[in-house]
Amino acid sequence: MGKLRVGLIGAGGIATSVHLPAYHSVSDQVEVVAIADVAYERAKQVAEEKGIPHAFDQYEKMLKEVELDAVSVCVPNKFHKDATIAALQAGCHVLCEKPPAMNQQEAKEMEDAQAASGKLLMYGFHYRYQAETQAAKRFIDAGELGEIYAGRVHAIRRRGIPGWGVFTNKELQGGGPLIDIGVHMLDTALYLMGYPEPSVVLGQTHQQLGTKKGVGLLGAWDYENFTVEDMAIGMITFKNGASLVLESAFAANVEKNDLMQVSLMGNQGGADIFPLKMYQEKHETLLDITPAYLPKVNAHETEIHVFVADCLAGNVTGEYAKQGTNIQKIIDGLYQSAETGKAVNL
Repeated sequence: MGKLRVGLIGAGGIATSVHLPAYHSVSDQVEVVAIADVAYERAKQVAEEKGIPHAFDQYEKMLKEVELDAVSVCVPNKFHKDATIAALQAGCHVLCEKPPAMNQQEAKEMEDAQAASGKLLMYGFHYRYQAETQAAKRFIDAGELGEIYAGRVHAIRRRGIPGWGVFTNKELQGGGPLIDIGVHMLDTALYLMGYPEPSVVLGQTHQQLGTKKGVGLLGAWDYENFTVEDMAIGMITFKNGASLVLESAFAANVEKNDLMQVSLMGNQGGADIFPLKMYQEKHETLLDITPAYLPKVNAHETEIHVFVADCLAGNVTGEYAKQGTNIQKIIDGLYQSAETGKAVNL
């Protein structure tokens, strides 16, 4: 086939700072031909600035009037499901930003739409494509860690409540740091563990700092209308016997401002992923293994390049969609557990 004809649903920051530059970096393979946003003037402005031929105020019009091969969904979480399903039904491959949706039911509907369409549905979990993650996966696939039976994930900011967008609006976002940044580290861990089937979750959320005026390292946030958790803690057990502990926060009284970390423990070795360091016992010696070199990678760009390559090659798989439903099931369970004060069987 010729160039991949791409449309964007949403003209906000993630579309203009991540998706458009990544598509333009492979302009020999991709042509961005349309963009849609309910804020039409914004869509029109981006189209004029970036040389995009068509701008729309409704993505339904875009999907009907422009011939597209693929679509990036870059709108708030509440609108992921409808936009993704509409694009799949219009015969487009879809790259939808994370998290998949607002809840497991929506993610399952998206998974079913992918299966019915025969098109690719991929989610924006770009930490999978970090050099550290890919190096760790090579070691794991080679059996260097053995059976991974335990892990920890952290996505914690000292004072990192977003001062823009809808990140503090539960109605549009579905939750706070757990569904926004925690989901990245959770996906990275599950990806490296082979995406085991979850069994039981126990979660607790806190809203202690977000509803108060304070120092905002990511800008001033609307503390008077802060409706999400500012911290979430949970434990997940899996049907294969493994377990995972999760901590995620937009704001917490800790030393480091931005800790994004995955730690895995196997019966042959362990690893911290960001930065990558591995731990083993060999020849009666405890070893710490640190890479001397890893390539510098733009993970957002790499993710989109993988999406483009799969679309052009026709490498359609339902694995991404199934994993999206799986991770959404875990998030739902953690929030449900926090609300009820009880462990949730999944």
